[in-house]
Amino acid sequence: MPKLKTKSSAKKRFKLTGSGKIKRKHAFKSHILTKKSKKRKLRLTHSGLVHQSDKGSILQQLALS
Repeated sequence: MPKLKTKSSAKKRFKLTGSGKIKRKHAFKSHILTKKSKKRKLRLTHSGLVHQSDKGSILQQLALS
């Protein structure tokens, strides 16, 4: 069976942690920032984790499952 290609979009958006969780960045931080509060923008800066229900789909896109 041939090797599976990794989806380029997923490769750019997600990183695996040492414990097997998937890190992601928050959306809504790229433009139209003037109407968003400082507190909201600060929270969007920090990375988050992918929800457990989406993990299988992302691992499949990264050709890891």
